[in-house]
Amino acid sequence: MSTLTVPRPTTIAPIPTSSLLGVEARKMFDTRSGFWLMASIGIAAVLATAATIIFAPDDELTYNSFAAAVGFPMTVILPMIAALAVSSEWSQRSALTTFTLVPSRTRVLGAKAAVTVMIGVAGMVVAMAIGALGNVIGSSIAGVDLTWDITVSQFLQIVLANQIGMAMGFMLGLLFRSSPGAIVGYFVYALVLPGASGALASAQQWWNDNGAWFDHNWAVTRLYDNTLTGEMWAQIGVTTVIWLVLPFLLAWRLMLRSEVK
Repeated sequence: MSTLTVPRPTTIAPIPTSSLLGVEARKMFDTRSGFWLMASIGIAAVLATAATIIFAPDDELTYNSFAAAVGFPMTVILPMIAALAVSSEWSQRSALTTFTLVPSRTRVLGAKAAVTVMIGVAGMVVAMAIGALGNVIGSSIAGVDLTWDITVSQFLQIVLANQIGMAMGFMLGLLFRSSPGAIVGYFVYALVLPGASGALASAQQWWNDNGAWFDHNWAVTRLYDNTLTGEMWAQIGVTTVIWLVLPFLLAWRLMLRSEVK
């Protein structure tokens, strides 16, 4: 009498988190546009440093001047990198492949967020190192004393400000799931809304006194100052919840429920 043997189903081990991080990191570099966007961090830092050496007066050749010059393009480039890290999957219609290989959307987006944070920190370290080199070279050329007028706490505040900007770009990429829409949305947030808020502050005393509780840019740009008070930190926290945390939770829920095409 023969016995029928039923084969046991094969259990496939999930893809390790380290592999997910590696894949998401490669996605940011393996296209021509992605490579040049990453390279633009170093290119912009070099150009800003060179411009400071050439055009800044001798008495303003301090590390703070170089950091300010280098930091400005970073506030534009880094959020764009974060937005594209999410939205490119949907714009290029590769999300279906990604979520088929890794069905857990939470794991995929967690890996994207982790890689985005690491790139943001690494990018700022590289940019500030180029600024430090420019400070040394510029002071030598001008024949002035080296001035290192940025403390560790100030540097950490600058990194935090840029990480908040990247988080905003990431959230917009998650919300719109379209590269053009996310980038346009960020420029509206970073350029249009601050102008409108500034005009309102000049016309309305109440907004001039209390606008930092509602205007996220107004509150966050104070991180570039070294004289933050407890109230200023509270304003950063409140506006971050309103403009970043709540929209992020909404975007996350919509992404988990949306159909992948």
